[in-house]
Amino acid sequence: MAATKYRPINLIFYVYSLIIIFSAHSSTAELQRLLQPAKPDGSVSFLVIGDWGRRGSYNQSQVALQMGEIGDKLDIDFVISTGDNFYDNGLTGLHDLAFQDSFTNIYTAPSLQKPWYTVLGNHDYRGDVGAQLSPMLKALDNRWVCMRSFIVNAEIVDFLFVDTTPFVDKYFIQPNKHVYDWRGVLPRHTYLNNLLKEVDVALRESSANWKIVIGHHTIKSAGHHRNTVELEKHLLPILHANEVDLYVNGHDHCLEHISSVDSKIQFMTSGGGSKAWKGDVNKLDPEEMRFYYDGQGFMSVHISEAELRVVFYDVYGHVLHHWNTSYKEALYFAS
Repeated sequence: MAATKYRPINLIFYVYSLIIIFSAHSSTAELQRLLQPAKPDGSVSFLVIGDWGRRGSYNQSQVALQMGEIGDKLDIDFVISTGDNFYDNGLTGLHDLAFQDSFTNIYTAPSLQKPWYTVLGNHDYRGDVGAQLSPMLKALDNRWVCMRSFIVNAEIVDFLFVDTTPFVDKYFIQPNKHVYDWRGVLPRHTYLNNLLKEVDVALRESSANWKIVIGHHTIKSAGHHRNTVELEKHLLPILHANEVDLYVNGHDHCLEHISSVDSKIQFMTSGGGSKAWKGDVNKLDPEEMRFYYDGQGFMSVHISEAELRVVFYDVYGHVLHHWNTSYKEALYFAS
């Protein structure tokens, strides 16, 4: 199996991951913590992909191929998935072949045999959420690290993965024909309150140079779904107060970079893992919009103690956009 051929994940990491995944179903939304070793020079490199799981179709396989090549060049340490991992309706259970057909058998490059830190998207909630959270999937492919909300500490950077789907009112009020698996989330008010408190505490207590928050849903976007008003109201103030550097999401099937006019936060969308929405672009304040691409692709991030660098790639591996900032510049902006 591809996931076991190349650089198997350290046994301690594997066992620790199993323990925390077992505890990831509680409505108390307590954030679990993982440790991700940095490189010997202290830097961290990774790829970000979202909205991908279509058994290789809609250019998913081509994006995966380019991810493998870029991942090798950058010597990445891990991959982040921004959710909507399996279309159209998540996994049906632990034995759903979509896991192998959309994940294991697609991302086969040696450079991609690293941990995949994964959040759930709204399409994932339409299936058996417990299956994606189960340690049994990690037994099938030891790269798979999926929880509702959790922290990954990589020494110079803290990553906070936030379960954003339960924030969105319409999934509860107007689900249309869709059935969502809300086990572990209800009562919703309690779940969200606890989650927001845990995110705030984790960010306040972080001593890392850089803080990155990952969720499935957009906060700012010119794509099909535009801004998620519930996250603007409840999550964004916490990100502002705690001087977060990046908010990274999927949900909109595009690649985009939006700056904030009133804080240092940069909003990055990486939702081009397979099916894209050509021409589906909404207007946004030109002061904020830095880059928009309505096609397939992914992004890379390289972080050192002094610098954070983001690059967006298309399905052919061509660089579409790049942006970087220094730690001193970020401190100056925040002060």
